[in-house]
Amino acid sequence: MIGDPVRLKTAALLVLLGLLTMLAGIGQLTFWAPAETVTASVPSDTKAAPLTVIDQKLIALHDGPVKIKIQGEGNFIVATGRPDDVEAWVGKTAHNTLTGVSADQKALEVSSADGEATAPSPAGSDLWVSTEDASGDLDYTWNPPADGEWSLLVAGDGTQPAPSSISMTFPNNATTPWAVPLIVLGIIIILVGAALPFIAKALGNRRRDGGDDEPRDGDDEPRDGGETTTLPIQPSTTQPSTTQTPEIKSPTGDEGRRRGAGTAGTEGPALRITALAATLAAVMVGGTAIAAQATTTPEATPTSSAAATADGGTPVMLESQLQRILEQVASTVDAADAAKDAAKLAPRVDKMELQIRSQNYKIRSTVSAYEPRMPVRATKLQSSVISTKRDWPRTVFALTQGEGNVVPQVLTLVQLSPRENYKLWASAPLQPGTNFPSFPVPRKGTEPVPASDSTGLAYSGNEALEILSEMLTNPESPNRSKLADGQSSPYIAGALAYQADTVKNGTSANFKFTHTPVTNQTVVLRTADGGAVVVGRLDFAFEGTPKAAGDKLLLEDDSAVFAGGKETTTGMVLNFAESVAVYIPPAGSADPMKLVAATRGLVGASFK
Repeated sequence: MIGDPVRLKTAALLVLLGLLTMLAGIGQLTFWAPAETVTASVPSDTKAAPLTVIDQKLIALHDGPVKIKIQGEGNFIVATGRPDDVEAWVGKTAHNTLTGVSADQKALEVSSADGEATAPSPAGSDLWVSTEDASGDLDYTWNPPADGEWSLLVAGDGTQPAPSSISMTFPNNATTPWAVPLIVLGIIIILVGAALPFIAKALGNRRRDGGDDEPRDGDDEPRDGGETTTLPIQPSTTQPSTTQTPEIKSPTGDEGRRRGAGTAGTEGPALRITALAATLAAVMVGGTAIAAQATTTPEATPTSSAAATADGGTPVMLESQLQRILEQVASTVDAADAAKDAAKLAPRVDKMELQIRSQNYKIRSTVSAYEPRMPVRATKLQSSVISTKRDWPRTVFALTQGEGNVVPQVLTLVQLSPRENYKLWASAPLQPGTNFPSFPVPRKGTEPVPASDSTGLAYSGNEALEILSEMLTNPESPNRSKLADGQSSPYIAGALAYQADTVKNGTSANFKFTHTPVTNQTVVLRTADGGAVVVGRLDFAFEGTPKAAGDKLLLEDDSAVFAGGKETTTGMVLNFAESVAVYIPPAGSADPMKLVAATRGLVGASFK
């Protein structure tokens, strides 16, 4: 007999299998669970270099905060910047780059690049969004300052090797996708095993009951119980015998019938249920494997930098960087203005602004009543215009108004190369009654436009400045209708009135006025409405020549500082630098261009 023993053994095996499966799942959540973090370190045999770069791919390798431990000798800095900014600053200097983590999660992968043995100190660079200064060792928790990709630069003073003892602790992304499925599968198998004896017995009784109720051909038909369990039942093809023979139920037939019922009704259901449990287990494991693959192999998604590129590029700085840079520029200009010392301007002022302020100091050193230049203020920052042009030179505009600023002024800041800081190239007060055009928000940045390109614009930047210079030179310019003047542009009206009054009052001399664009200082950034603002410089030359021999020209005290005297009978030339900003409407607009901001400063005078 194998009915009850088979059922019990099968049930016990299923319960044991279920317990082991459930234990394996629980173990993955407890004593077999992976560590919450993994720590990888730079190999000790890494070649020394003055700079170490922690690549953005390594920083973004795991979700969540990354803890970085750096140990070195002396002072060092950890700077955060965009990957292309870090790469550009490193340039041709020898450096190590931490690019990834080894398969065993214990070592950081390092690539070394040969190059120049030293570099300037990266401290104080405008490229960095933030910096951490340290001495000896630093425990640093990385958190991205904004959306997008970021890299880290580790360096000492640029002449000594950068710290090489670096370890990074990441959140462990190892998952246990099998844990819950194994627990559930184990419970199912235990339930199946526990229910097996009852289900199998019920199925066996049902089969036996069904066999006793089957109709018989007659009590007088002979039966052979032993033959019934081994041969398939065939339908009768002969007529029953007319001779009635008493039915004899032998023990052999009864036993054979019982044996047949035991085999088909007990062992068969048990085997079928066991097979069903095995099939279910296979399906669950297969599903778990698929889930595990989906968990450990996340679908690739476009990076924020790629998205930013699709939207027109990543701004060259954050607004917080611009605020910091403006504060340093304002502080530098304040110190130089107070001391009337042009040398103090050098770190943060260049081009036209440097020339105008330097000459203003020179005049004021002699002519105490001469008006100083408008101060540069970092606050209040009313508008930030940040370019998305990521190669150099880079340009940003800022509209600020603070103490000493009667009206807001437009500041033009330019960075010529990665290792140079932004410098103030120009400042110009906003025209009274004029609103500064609207630009895209700083986090999106604005598109730069080549000065010679008029795509999508009524005029190119160069054309706009040519039209302005022509109007300032010739009040009857045929292009006068293309640029708003009169009350809409106090500067244009004032310049034309100054020139007309000079001619009217200078009866003994001939005068000539010219305004000429300086094309290598022209910058164009697109506005939110599809137009653009062009900022540039005009050179304003004012020439005077006596009409007759013996006629004299008298210079003002400010011009005499440069000319070396106040009288001339041969003629004179005064030179001014004009800082201007012009709004260009989009193509198809019927509106004229508008002078947004303008000022001029005397930069020279000479006798002919």
